[in-house]
Amino acid sequence: MKVAFIGLGTMGIPMAMNLLAAGHQLTVHNRSRDRELPLAEAGAQRADTPAAAAAAAEIVIICVSDTPDVEAVVLGPEGIISGAQPGTLVIDMSTISPTATRAIATQLAAQQITMLDAPVSGGSEGAKNGTLSIMVGGDAEQFTKAMPVLQAMGKTITHVGPIGAGQTTKAINQIVVAGTFWAVAEGLALGLKAELDMEKVVQAVGGGAAGSWAFTNRSGNMLDNTYPLGFRMRLHRKDLLIALQTARELGLPLPMAAYVEQIESGLISQGFGDEDMSAIARSLREMGGI
Repeated sequence: MKVAFIGLGTMGIPMAMNLLAAGHQLTVHNRSRDRELPLAEAGAQRADTPAAAAAAAEIVIICVSDTPDVEAVVLGPEGIISGAQPGTLVIDMSTISPTATRAIATQLAAQQITMLDAPVSGGSEGAKNGTLSIMVGGDAEQFTKAMPVLQAMGKTITHVGPIGAGQTTKAINQIVVAGTFWAVAEGLALGLKAELDMEKVVQAVGGGAAGSWAFTNRSGNMLDNTYPLGFRMRLHRKDLLIALQTARELGLPLPMAAYVEQIESGLISQGFGDEDMSAIARSLREMGGI
């Protein structure tokens, strides 16, 4: 298929590479234009603007950082809406506000352009390996149209409901991730304070009911107190703020998510926002004198 990909960050580059590997005709655009070079070397075409990228595409994929970024890419000067042809499908794989998603989709629909919201989970590892979990909101027929493209990037692909439902599902995902990471950090901090053999602790706990992706893949970071980038803490905090706002709109308290958001905010203010989100363990280490 003819696909345009806009947003070549930590997640976007490997996702776009997987589209090329699957045989799709790819055009790419990124605000920092040098980020396009690896894709161009692999066979993609480059476009000067989102509108130019969308002009000849059947499907336009967006993967940028936040709600204002998506609004600018889609609706701004030289945005997708001014270049895409009627019948084009826009797939937003960013993590943004469900409310804003529905508003953007309405404006696109007025130009006969359809939209799916399809945020992802799985981190940079999942993006590279093509094993992302993709949560899709929007029209079922458009979901079917998108499947060949989505299957190049993800392993678990679920149509969860109408437009905006993908973003709400991603908010749920990020709430659970927050709680899981914080629980892992607390458990490991207790073991460190008790001066246990933490290699044996990880083996024992990871093989039981407390085993999880976070425990398996990020306990080493927390024990070594080093946090190489997988998913930036500042982006996870942004996602939690979206979840908390969505919950406020629905009249639902989320005390654990609110607490972890405060922890992350404090660490970001100390300059740790670009570390992996497992760096929330820094806070417990400091509080516990570890």
